[in-house]
Amino acid sequence: MRSFWFLALACWVWLAAAADLYKVLEVSRSASETDIRKAYKRLSRKYHPDKNKEPDAEKKFIEIAHAYEVLSDSEKRGIYDRHGEEGLRQAEGGQHHANPFDMFSQFFGGGGRQEQTRRGPTMLSEIEVSLADMYTGKDVDFMIKKRILCDHCRGTGAASDGDIKKCTGCDGMGVKLVRQQVFPGMFAQTQSTCNECGGRGKVIVRKCPHCGGEKVIDHTAHYTLEVRPGMPEGHEVVFEGEGDESPDWEPGDVVLRVRGQKIRGSWRRKESSLYWRETIGVEEALLGFERNLTHLDGHTVQLKRTGVTQPGLVQTVAGEGMPVFGGNGHGDLYVEYNVVLPTSLSPDLKRRLADAFHSTRPKDEL
Repeated sequence: MRSFWFLALACWVWLAAAADLYKVLEVSRSASETDIRKAYKRLSRKYHPDKNKEPDAEKKFIEIAHAYEVLSDSEKRGIYDRHGEEGLRQAEGGQHHANPFDMFSQFFGGGGRQEQTRRGPTMLSEIEVSLADMYTGKDVDFMIKKRILCDHCRGTGAASDGDIKKCTGCDGMGVKLVRQQVFPGMFAQTQSTCNECGGRGKVIVRKCPHCGGEKVIDHTAHYTLEVRPGMPEGHEVVFEGEGDESPDWEPGDVVLRVRGQKIRGSWRRKESSLYWRETIGVEEALLGFERNLTHLDGHTVQLKRTGVTQPGLVQTVAGEGMPVFGGNGHGDLYVEYNVVLPTSLSPDLKRRLADAFHSTRPKDEL
């Protein structure tokens, strides 16, 4: 085990006593077992010292493990709610505390006793964000419709705990033994799932009025997606354990696939490069020009040409592309020039073009 564990075990209770266990797990006092389990799952991963190198991460990890050990046990939670940490210490009377690292391994199946917990399906959704938001970064709110445990019956499907009774058809075993005669004087005994309780061993005598005994209800969940600068097209962000809930499985994940909005005639992107099409007139194409291009975040990029600009010419502006995702710097910006010919020439434009061309011709051709 870790060398620090022996010292940490001795002061574990003292560390946790200074904090409200519900606040440690960032849940309310009315939190369900599922809420507590999800909070431990999220926070223990966040503060595990193998991944989090902050100075107080290990201490925080131990506090989270202690809070989960207490609040996930209905008896310990009841004592804590009534009498606090002091009452809990008296009730435990020096009882051995679980090793927080062993608890983490068992919870995530990384060692020790592994729980064969069924996982619900993964929910995949796509969200479109503007290219400007992918350039600068932004928090984007979105909603997903899913099913959650009924907040009235907490997934039992019964109006109250007293409305859950032992199945009389199988005597709470979940299976029935059927005796069939094979030959005269010879019988065979088979086992089948109880058709009255569906193998659960319990029946509901009065259904929950809120969910009608379905155990789950429809819910619209609100989330915030952190769009980081330079996030790639099709990048997937995983919200762990936020899928459909059921009393029969652990919630799966919500996977959000990020797509950039496609706007005709606007900016285009390929990885860390940006593409822009600039339209210029024949005078600018022949005589040169200076223009200001407003970038995705509002800053100005100067476009300048002193010579002849051929239609379709692509000018490279270094460092003005998308931010490099997870790295430093920016890609490049590629500006393609589209030359538009006028339907007619004004006298002033004719004179200017004539002056430009004649001024460059040899004197013997004048």
